[in-house]
Amino acid sequence: MGHIAPEYLSTGKSSEKTDVFGYGIMLLELVTGQRAIDFSRLEEEDDVLLLDHVKKLQREKRLEAIVDCNLKNNYNIQEVEMMIQVALLCTQLSPEDRPAMSEVVRMLEGEGLAERWEEWQHVEITRRQEYERLHRRFDWGEDSIYNQDAIELSGGR
Repeated sequence: MGHIAPEYLSTGKSSEKTDVFGYGIMLLELVTGQRAIDFSRLEEEDDVLLLDHVKKLQREKRLEAIVDCNLKNNYNIQEVEMMIQVALLCTQLSPEDRPAMSEVVRMLEGEGLAERWEEWQHVEITRRQEYERLHRRFDWGEDSIYNQDAIELSGGR
């Protein structure tokens, strides 16, 4: 289930870009040793989806927490970082933003990843700032009507 691209869930149409999304999730599973969906993560955090979990850890610069602990630090950190970057580029929300598989192959071979990653980070930072700005603008705090105690409605008319 966690390998299915968001647009496929809404349209039922597959494309090369839905395959790229699934490939990105598979890369994350390889690096982390975890499944795409893991309900046991609910005990510690809100992220059931591996993609959300990895994005959060990547933002927090906790690369060591992303990598499968069974590897016992027996891995090349630059290669793991590269795989995570490729995976996150492959799993972008918009199919138009995802690379083609031919570009994925080139990035895994070391061509063009740095530039593409720089672009992605800029877009992600901008999106995050916009999300936070909107979240502050529409603060659903204690004074929100959505958090009010139930009131008694007037009788029939």
